[in-house]
Amino acid sequence: MRRVVAGIGGAALALSGLFALPAGADSGNTDAFTTKTAYEPQGNLNSYERLPSSFRPVFTENVSRHGARTLSDSDDGDALLALWNAAKSEGALTGVGRQLGPDVQSLLAANAHDGYGLLTQEGRDEMRTTAQRMVRRLPSLFADAATGSAPKIDVVASSQQRTVDSANEFAAGLKTAKPGLPVTPTRTDDTLLYFHKSNVEYNDYVDNDPRVAAAEKAATDQPRTHAVARSVLERSFSKKFVDEVVAGKHAEFKDEIAAADAVYALDQVTADLAGEGRWHFDRYLTPDEAAWFGYLDDVTSFYENGPAFAGSDITYKMAGGLLDDLFAQLDAKRAGTTTRDAELRFTHAEEIFPLATLLGLPGSTQQQPESTLYTYANNPFRGARVAPMAANIQWDLYSDGHTYLVRMLYTEKQTAFKPSCTPVHRGSYFYSLDELERCYGRA
Repeated sequence: MRRVVAGIGGAALALSGLFALPAGADSGNTDAFTTKTAYEPQGNLNSYERLPSSFRPVFTENVSRHGARTLSDSDDGDALLALWNAAKSEGALTGVGRQLGPDVQSLLAANAHDGYGLLTQEGRDEMRTTAQRMVRRLPSLFADAATGSAPKIDVVASSQQRTVDSANEFAAGLKTAKPGLPVTPTRTDDTLLYFHKSNVEYNDYVDNDPRVAAAEKAATDQPRTHAVARSVLERSFSKKFVDEVVAGKHAEFKDEIAAADAVYALDQVTADLAGEGRWHFDRYLTPDEAAWFGYLDDVTSFYENGPAFAGSDITYKMAGGLLDDLFAQLDAKRAGTTTRDAELRFTHAEEIFPLATLLGLPGSTQQQPESTLYTYANNPFRGARVAPMAANIQWDLYSDGHTYLVRMLYTEKQTAFKPSCTPVHRGSYFYSLDELERCYGRA
């Protein structure tokens, strides 16, 4: 999700308040690892609103991000290791820095063992335990789904191995909670669940819109970022050696920001590798420094995947097909044209972000004027809260035989639909299906 930008041309932004740590990016901040944040369920069985009498669950569906995964590739680690070897040969390592090389090697070995871009043990556990809690929340629905030999649970994922594996782990978790439950083999559908890769208009925006380049450059190429990057590197390397990195004299990185960002990227993935070993990358950068690089990561997510610029829907309108499918499944159940009890979908952060914006989920809707850079102080958007690892949006359908009600869970927390939707009564999390279709223009 991260693209550190330095030296990119583009329209200048009128900016303010850029030289202090963003609000919310303080010491010990839980948002620092952004979309690499390990999953934590936000609700529990005792926290949910009581279901109206005479209603029972008849269907459930979700859209889930894949579980925690390894690094996409070894590039950051390889470059950092080459830089470390150069410093070692020059006698330019600090006491702390002497351990950096071995730590990088160990982390790369763990990633290679699991396979780059694939689920970690943490990710597999996230999927299985989330599935088990789903069964506990809806015991009568899954009891019905276990009757007969024909599967009533449909499972679909993007074609990427980590999403297919996530779907399979989730299905295994369902079967652990409900032995004998028949589940369809995982099928793949990239049009539905990997649409950001094939959308020509969206990719042209990300690659060529000067506003995106200007905003990312404004955040990255500022005194605060240069100062934080130098601080990170001087913990491991001598000042003279860091001066050389700043001047671009080491081919591994174009400047100190790129080098420090590599340290952050390795620290960022350690939370997702908790089951593979004990990691100590926090010795190479402080919580405040990690939080600053986390903010830069969120800048990229905000403009490339999140609400982005005021008046533009380019980053989220492409999720319309996925939203249509959510409603189509509910309509089919109400009409009696499907025997399914559940429709389970597994996808990526790049799909969770736009769907969250379309739905109006918390922290996903506030756009920024072109003249004002997104910061933690002026916008609630946080990658760690909108699309952490295994983030999920679940819709449960209930009926009394005549009326159909829907409740949404977001990372397992009951969550209101957008403000223009009216619940069955004030403060309720239950909405009539007719009202939701009216509210989202799907009537």
